[in-house]
Parts: sequence; structure tokens; C-alpha cells
Amino acid sequence: MIVKNLLFIVVMMWAGQQAAFALDIQSWHTKNGVKVLFVESHDLPIVDVRFTFKAGSSRDGGLYGVSRLVNALLVEGSGNYNAEDIALAFESAGAEMGHDSLRDMAWTSLRSLSEPALLAKTTDMFARITALPSFPQDAIDRDRNAMLVSLANRKNEIAKVVEDTFFHQVYKDHAYAVGPHGTEKTLNAITRQDLLDFHGRFYVTGNAALAIVGDLTKQQARDYAERLTAHLKQGEAARPLAKSQTVKQAKTVRVPFKATQTHIRQGQPVLSRKDPDYFSLYVGNHILGGSGFSSRLMQEIRENRGLSYSVYSYFLPMESSGPFEMALQTKTQQAQEAARLLQELLTEFIANGPSEQELEHAKKNITGSFPLKLDSNSKIVDYLALIGFYDLPLDYLDNFNANILKVTAADIQDAFKRRVKPGQMIRVIVGESS
Repeated sequence: MIVKNLLFIVVMMWAGQQAAFALDIQSWHTKNGVKVLFVESHDLPIVDVRFTFKAGSSRDGGLYGVSRLVNALLVEGSGNYNAEDIALAFESAGAEMGHDSLRDMAWTSLRSLSEPALLAKTTDMFARITALPSFPQDAIDRDRNAMLVSLANRKNEIAKVVEDTFFHQVYKDHAYAVGPHGTEKTLNAITRQDLLDFHGRFYVTGNAALAIVGDLTKQQARDYAERLTAHLKQGEAARPLAKSQTVKQAKTVRVPFKATQTHIRQGQPVLSRKDPDYFSLYVGNHILGGSGFSSRLMQEIRENRGLSYSVYSYFLPMESSGPFEMALQTKTQQAQEAARLLQELLTEFIANGPSEQELEHAKKNITGSFPLKLDSNSKIVDYLALIGFYDLPLDYLDNFNANILKVTAADIQDAFKRRVKPGQMIRVIVGESS
């Protein structure tokens, strides 16, 4: 009887924890058509905001780097305000603004105190610089030069060389082939009109989602969203990206690079954000190479063989098919053995799947750490932004652990067999042995 009572208490405590982490995500559209996702939270007198736009480098259209240059220049001027005015406006209100451009998305963010006077002080400025940048020529020249310097530096960083070579080889002519950093030729070719055209096409109502978390009531959040989106121009959503082509045949690309270690990365396009195999592949990869020291790759390649200090694998879900990647760094003289073992472990995992013990451990690890992903407003707003940008279900987070717990060993083996093809991977080897 005591055991049954203890079990009941444990179950009720677990259920209470699950309920505690459930998020009441409220969603609507502003009067001009921007999708809003909002979570009310009064624990701190703070409001976090994130705009997302389908305006990453996958929309560069061959003018590589234009998306990042546009995003970088948002804070350089708007109307009569210059960069100094903008910085002072946020600093004087104790607010923080962020912005960046990735392959799929571009975003701007704001963290402000919820005190009405301070919130009002930052709201209009944030709305203006997101929607109405002035693109002053001196700032264009300065930021372009900064990007060119950064681009040149990438050639001297072995990890960047691996990344850039991998994406170029895996995606070829697809929009993901060149990242946000662009190329020297295209960066030098970008004009102010190109920046205006890109912003005018992609930073528009139909191509935006707005995430808000913090110390507001729903009605206050509705009013706030209207002010945040007031200056955005009307416009349509960007067209869906073309599906990336599958790799037809395995290929090894060697890049000479003077370094103490050789870096190896291999993979192929596999996973989109709304893929029905997402949870099976996610849990399976946690076992294979996504869980640090407890993963198969780490245990065998580092702990048992001493071939690498760091080895891992992951799926990068994107709007189109994001890559499955496996990577390690090893001594140059061990590169061939490490690459062979990496392939063998993947092939064995696909053939036999995980053990029940591995699966149980992975589920406990993933679900047990999940609350930490939502333990702050800034983390919650990041997730809301992803949900809004990729049009995921509003109950995605509430059902996350349940979807993890549903995964079986057979599900993992089936998904890996269908989706991951060891004989059709691009392998990039960068180092002195190349």
C-alpha cells in the first residue's frame, strides 16, 4: 500500500511539472495582417519581442550577402534618426535590441522594461528601424567592408572552411549553398537600390511573424503588436524554397589546410522543420551522436579508441531539407581511421537501431532537460519565433515530451533506414593530410 501511495505521489508530481511547463500561447493577426504569438508572464517587469522574416540568405537570389547586409544596416538609421540616436534611445530606456540574418530567417529583437513610459519610448523606435531603415551610404560602405574582412578571415579558420565547403558541396545550386556571409564578388556588387529592393520585398506584413512574451495582458499585447507593426509595408509571403536535391553518389572532397588537426564532416540533406520523421530522427540522433559523452560516437571514437577529442552528429531542420551532419577533429595521422570508424558506426546504427536501454536513457535525458529550454522569457520568445516562422502547431511545445515518449526503437530504425543513406554522403576533409 505504501509503494502504491508513493507511486501515486510521484506520478502526480510529474503531471504537475508537465502542467507547470505548459504554455498558454495566444495567437492572432494584427490589422495589417502580421501573425502574432503571445505568452503572458508577470514574473518579471520585462517584455521580450522577436520579429522574424523569411529574409535569410536563401532569398539572396544570387546576390549573396545582401540579406545580411540589409539586416546589419537596420540599426544605422531610420528617417531623421542616425545610428547614435538609435543606440541612445534604447540605452536611455534600459532596453536591448538584437538582429541577425541566417539561411532561412532574418530577425530583430527587443527586450524592454514593461513600465509603460519606458516601453513606449522603445516601441516606436524599434518599429521604425525594422520597417523603415534609411540605408545611409557611409554605413553601407562601412558594413560592407566589415563583411569583406569577415569573409577573408573565414578562409583562415579551419572550422569555417569545413562548414562553407560542406554546404557548397551538399547543396550545389540550391539556395542553401552559400551562407549569409556572401562572396567577395557579390558583396562588392551590391548597391543601395539592391538593399532597398530586398527590404521592400521581404520585410513586409505577409512575410513576418511577431513573438511577444512578458509582463502584458492580452489586450495590452494586442495594442503593443499594433504599434510594433504600424510601419511595416503591405506585402506577400516569400515563395516556398525549392526542395534540395538528394546526393546521388558518395563523394569525398579534400581541402589542404595547415593545421595541427584534420577536420572531417560528412552528411546529406534530410530534414525539414515540419517533417513527420522529426521526432524519430531527433531521438535516434541523441543516441548516435547528439548527447555528448553518452552518445555512441563519443563512447567509441573518443573514449574507446582515443581518435578524437570531439565527435558529434545532428540534424539541422530547415524550411527546405536541412542537413544531417557528422563531424570530428582528429590527429592528421589518424584521419583515415577516424573517417572509416565514423562511417562504420553510422552503418551499424542504421542496420540494427538502438537498444531499449539506450532508448530509455535518451527519453529520460531529453524530457528531463526540456523544462530548462523554457526557463526564461528570452528562451520562450525564441521558441515562439520558431513556431511562428515555420508555422508549427501552437501546442508544439506542450506536446514535445509526449511526442518524444511515443518514439520506439523500431520507429528510429525505420526512419534512419529510409532517410539516412551512408552510401550517398558528401564527406569533407580539411587538413594537412588532404
